[in-house]
Amino acid sequence: MNHLVRLALASLLLLAPPAPPSVGEASAQEILPPGPVSELVVETATGVYPFMVELADEPRERAQGLMYRREMARDQGMLFDMGVTRPAGFWMQDTYISLDIIFIGEDGLVKSMAERTEPLSEAVLESGEPVRFVLELVAGMARQIGLKRGDRVRHPSIEAVAGR
Repeated sequence: MNHLVRLALASLLLLAPPAPPSVGEASAQEILPPGPVSELVVETATGVYPFMVELADEPRERAQGLMYRREMARDQGMLFDMGVTRPAGFWMQDTYISLDIIFIGEDGLVKSMAERTEPLSEAVLESGEPVRFVLELVAGMARQIGLKRGDRVRHPSIEAVAGR
């Protein structure tokens, strides 16, 4: 009888699912490496500013974004192509760098911004209106270049959607 109890317990342990990973924990296999970069240009009243950005246009790339990164150069960023024009919401979960999040319409014009976001926050930062693209830059860049609602952002992905 004792042998049967041990066998039953061992079987239960083998069938039990593994413990879920803790919040924010991910294996190296799950984290996507930085992708290729391309030039993006922001045009403001104070000038024309080039940035080298990664493009996140696939669901997995959009889901990860800049999570887990510990640093980013001031002239770098990430451009999200949402695939469709719709209200967008972003959060800073597992994102260690404070960012400026710029919400951009399919016409390439800035619609709204969330500046100097709080790292690791789970608060949802909403676009406030439908957008097609979202640009993430190092915190403070929007103010440094004088970025305002209505300024233009140029990138091959935006130009393709805008028909330019």
